[in-house]
Amino acid sequence: MADISARNYKRLNFFRGFRTTEKDWNDGEQYHTDKRKLHNRMMHGPGIVPQALGGLRASGRGRGELAVEVQSGYAVDAEGHDIFVWEPEIKQLNPADFKLPATVYLVARYIEEFSDFISYKENLDFKGHRRITESAKVEWIITEPDIFSEVELARVSLTKDVKRVVDAKDPFNPQPNELDLRFVPVAGITGSFISPALLWEMLEMIRRSKTVYQYMYHQMKILPASDVLHGFLTLEMLLHAQLVDLRNVFSLYLIILNHQWTLVGDIEANVPQISSQRDFANFKKHVEIAMQKYEERHFSLEFLNSLMNYQTECYKFMETMFDKHLKAPKKIEVKTTDTNALIENMKVRSAQFTDNMSLEGENLALVDMIDPIDPESEKTHNWRVSGERDKYRTRQKLKYPDGVIVEDAGMAFEGGQLDFELRNIEPGKDVYVVWRMDYVHGDWEAEVEANERRLANCICAGSDRKFRWRNWVYVIPAEHVREVGLRLRLKPVTADRDVNVFKMWAYQPTARKA
Repeated sequence: MADISARNYKRLNFFRGFRTTEKDWNDGEQYHTDKRKLHNRMMHGPGIVPQALGGLRASGRGRGELAVEVQSGYAVDAEGHDIFVWEPEIKQLNPADFKLPATVYLVARYIEEFSDFISYKENLDFKGHRRITESAKVEWIITEPDIFSEVELARVSLTKDVKRVVDAKDPFNPQPNELDLRFVPVAGITGSFISPALLWEMLEMIRRSKTVYQYMYHQMKILPASDVLHGFLTLEMLLHAQLVDLRNVFSLYLIILNHQWTLVGDIEANVPQISSQRDFANFKKHVEIAMQKYEERHFSLEFLNSLMNYQTECYKFMETMFDKHLKAPKKIEVKTTDTNALIENMKVRSAQFTDNMSLEGENLALVDMIDPIDPESEKTHNWRVSGERDKYRTRQKLKYPDGVIVEDAGMAFEGGQLDFELRNIEPGKDVYVVWRMDYVHGDWEAEVEANERRLANCICAGSDRKFRWRNWVYVIPAEHVREVGLRLRLKPVTADRDVNVFKMWAYQPTARKA
């Protein structure tokens, strides 16, 4: 944890008659600057942000020059300063500036300077700089970088006869006069900007790949397959922890590729019954192409998609080779459920909704429940109606179609949208969202979003003036259930219709369907 040196922070507090001076305004600016730096120190480790602008990446010029090109980018030092390099820079290296052989360091440093000086002819005592320019300086230094004031972009071990500086052929083992990027710090950030669809594809690719390498290691006793398997297992865990992004996915994949290449060599040397097959040659070729692509260093979303394609082809080739030996996952035998009948059963159910129910051959478990008039339940589930034309609470004592009378309290709204969250969800299973409603206010349609993905509209067809209670059901298909929480949005599109919600339940099947 970074150190907090200040004991308190004082904001400006304006009031009628407050006569401010330049000190007050400067103190106000300093307060906001200090708080921003405090956030950077407490919530983010010092270093570069890989996907900001050009990522501040240093690379050789490729012209036999003693110069390095630095892309635009953003970084944070350990004091919390924002370091912006807005345009690419070419930094020349002059051997005469150093006593060679030596290791030199390319760093970015935060600087600020007074600018926009002005003086007033009417009174020469009124003068000063109207702005402070925040900028950055990129330069070569001979001493180990101080993370509190400098962010390392690269280092090079220079020889006496150095003629040029180039990219390292092996990034994990740079040689003299090659750029060493191993010690470039990366700012602490979380979350992912990779689309959920692509992340889901990666998980599916990992699942299929694991089956192949598990067989090669456990059944065929090919030891390097264990390293590849554990590489995929680690990547899978990081994906579920939402820690994989464009800033690190290429480094993670390179680890797997290197293990795959070691596996290729072991199979060629020791397992001729595999190495002689055409599918193995294709597998080897795809691994080789992927590793060659890394040398181009075009780490973009397009490259990630290509990498996914290479890996997908890899496991398909191996699946073809081991098709007779790979065991298909055993299907869980579950009695076929008539979903429509289940939903209709739920709609007219007057009995209590219990923790576990069996309806139409489907075993259902209660995973969450919301009471929209209970403040604690509303807070826990982030229950919120916004943009409404009208909203009110209501208590009703009505009948279900079987004649059973039930009393309940809920809320209704017209226009706007309803947002809420469901918890304790098991990914990969359908979710039945059920809520009691006064069916006299039926005949409406609403748009539905789950975790910011559009789903099919919810259609409440029909109405009933005699038996007014219904339990409306909306099913979220398993392919859209990817997280342990669901952020749902219900946005009515039918004009002049109230949508009412009383108790709400969320159920999931206790076993996957075959």
